[in-house]
Order: sequence, then structure tokens, then C-alpha cells
Amino acid sequence: MNKVLLIIQREYLSRVKKKSFIIMTFLTPLLIAGIYGLIGYFTYKGIKDTHDKVAVVSINKTLTDRLKSDDNIDYLYVDQPLNDIKKSLKKTDFDYVLYLPEFSLKDPKGIELFGEKQAGLSLNSKISRDIEELIRNQKLKESGIAQSDLDQLKTSVNIDTKKITSETGKEETSSAGASTIIAFVAGILMFMFIMLYGVQVMRGVIEEKTSRIIEVIISSVKPFQLMMGKIIGIALVGLTQFILWIVLTFTITTIATTVLMDKTDIKKITTSAQANQIKAGADIATQAQGPMVDIQKSLAGLDISKIVFVFIFFFLGGYLFYSALYAAIGSAVDSETETQQFMMPVMMPLLLGYALSLSVVTNDPYGNVAFWLSMIPFTSPIAMVVRMPYGVPNWELALSMGILIVGFIGTVWIASRIYRVGILMYGKKTTFKEMFKWFTYKA
Repeated sequence: MNKVLLIIQREYLSRVKKKSFIIMTFLTPLLIAGIYGLIGYFTYKGIKDTHDKVAVVSINKTLTDRLKSDDNIDYLYVDQPLNDIKKSLKKTDFDYVLYLPEFSLKDPKGIELFGEKQAGLSLNSKISRDIEELIRNQKLKESGIAQSDLDQLKTSVNIDTKKITSETGKEETSSAGASTIIAFVAGILMFMFIMLYGVQVMRGVIEEKTSRIIEVIISSVKPFQLMMGKIIGIALVGLTQFILWIVLTFTITTIATTVLMDKTDIKKITTSAQANQIKAGADIATQAQGPMVDIQKSLAGLDISKIVFVFIFFFLGGYLFYSALYAAIGSAVDSETETQQFMMPVMMPLLLGYALSLSVVTNDPYGNVAFWLSMIPFTSPIAMVVRMPYGVPNWELALSMGILIVGFIGTVWIASRIYRVGILMYGKKTTFKEMFKWFTYKA
């Protein structure tokens, strides 16, 4: 046991003392925050700054109303023939020409959009929605509905979703949007961490094997002790980095939220002097913030501490499960270029779990596919953390944890039998058949 602890200490300290580890640990949260900040900024700027002028050539006598301009699109109806304005489009201020032919409201066909440049997907969708609304309003008018009644038909609905816990019967605030965001982030992080630190184990074994250091080490410790010490040591490195990322991310988020809230409060105070004005300003601000307010409300209803605990458990369990396989692969080859044929069968279940978790599981977190993905040790590390924000029964969580522990023990036993022979094999082309022979060798 003391020898395993010494190996764990060596693997841990040799990695956390590296400048690259220290730099990336502190720099990664800032980089992630900066990337998402830039994405949000340029997305907002792109929406705000986009302004297209669309010339509308309409020969349609069915539509009595006209398309309404907004902040992003100017609809200007022109009386010129379609061919003439298409030919002179370069000489005008118009970006596009929209042609509205005569058509039936039941089957609108022949609508075309012309331009010197290809219209983007968002512009195309926006124009389509505007025309659909125009046709819908026309149908309602023809059915005898007055314009005043038509204006009252538009209603904005905001549903507060709540989940009833089966154990206590209490209501908890929930949100499919927030749950999906957390599920996506957790799934991506889990996949990234398992791949990153699992490959580190494999590379460490290959380096020691090719430098012949392994021959010296193996004379003092058993192969199983060496493999377990390396796996656990690197696991602690990953856990340390993960905890530091959580702390740093929480700190950055808290500071950013505090700064933003201060600005909002100042704006409300300076623009509102009386209580009713303050309330009105708050309502307007809430409508303007939109999804962010919903996400903040729903996050308050999630058990974040439980989600983080489950994430850490399945990170360690999934990492230990796959790292044993990566250690066996590293012991079977003489260089990293030879690992490709062996890594693919190991990576495929992880990739499958990742793909299905972010597609099937997020759409149906309580279905049969989601259940079995969260039980099979090859896919449960990702599937279960993706399901957690939606709520998982305690018995399913306990069963998944138990199966993962049993799966890890079985994987370590299989990998150790290959590892004990593979680390001393040199210069021979390894195959799956050869690895099976190593597994069947008696100690």
C-alpha cells in the first residue's frame, strides 16, 4: 500500500508542479469566459447592426395589408416592373428584391427573393415569418374579424414550469431551457475530461516503457500497484484542476453578476423617481432581459450541489473505468502512433454515449434509451450527468453508481492482466489476439 501511495504522490506532484498545468488551470476559465463573451457580443452586434433594404414588387391583389418594417429590415414597395428593378439593383440602395405574385391564401406559391448576394438563413426566415403573418391576418379578416379584435389576438404567454417531487410532494421550480444548457455543458466537460486524462495515463505508460524506466520500477513494485498508482495519481490531478476551475468560474461569474446588477440598479433608480415608475421600469427590464431572467429563476430551483457531487463521482468513476483500458493500451505498444487501432474500440462507446446523451437523452431524459445509457458503465458517466438537471430518482442514481463501481473493478482486473505482460514486451507488433494471450497467461 505504501508503494502505491508513493507512486500516486509522484504522479500527482510531477504534474501539478508543471508550469503548463498552473497556467492552463488559471487561464482556462478566463479563456472560456472570454470566448463566450465574444460569441455573445458579436451575436448581439450582428443582430443589432444588420439592416437590409428590401424592395417589394407586389402584383398580389389578395393581400390588402403591407409588410411592416422593423429595426433589421426595411420593406419599401415599388411600382417598377420586376425585370427592370432586378437589372438596376446595383445602382439602387436596395439589398434584395422580394416578388409577391398573385396566389391563393390556401396555397401561396411563386414568392421569390432576389439579390446580388446570397440571403442569409436568418433573413430568409424573417421574411418568411413576416409573409406568413400577413397571410394569417388576411385570412382572419376575411373570416369577419374586426381589426381591433385582430390586434387583441396576439398574446404573449410565459409558462412557469414546476416539478412535483415524488418523495415529499413539494413543488420545485424547473426549466427545460436551463436543464438543457446545464446538461450540454456537463456532457461536454465529462467527455473532454475522460478523454484528456485517460490519454495522459496511456502516454505516461508509453514514455516509461520506451525509456526503459519501467524495467527499473517493476523490480520494486508489482505491475498492478504501478498501474493503480498512475491511474489514481492522474485522477487526483484532474480532480484538482476541475475543483479549481469551479472556484475560479464561480468567482468570475459572481464578480460579473455583481457588476451587471449594479449597473441595472443604477439605471432603475435614475430613470424612476416614484414607486409605480420603478415597478414599470422593472417590468420593462424583465421583458428586455427575456431568457436570462428565466434561466436565473430556474437555476435557483436546481440542486446545484447535488449535480456537482454527481458530476465529480461520475468523472472519477468514468475516468478510472476508461483509464484502466488506456493503461492496457499503453503497455501493449512501443509508440503513440501504434495506439490508433486499439483506441478506436475504447473510444466508440464513449463517443456513442456522448452523441446519444446530447440528442436522445436531452429530448427524453426519462425514456428507456436514457435509462440504459445511464446504467451501462461505458456510457453512464456522460448519460447520467446529462440526466441529472432534469431529475433522476435516487434508486436509479444509486444503481448506476453501483454498476459503475463494479464495472471499474472488472475493467481494472482485465487491464492489469494485460498490463503485467505488455509493459515488458518490446519490438513486437501487438494485435488483439496477442493481447488475449497475455490476458490468459497465469501469474
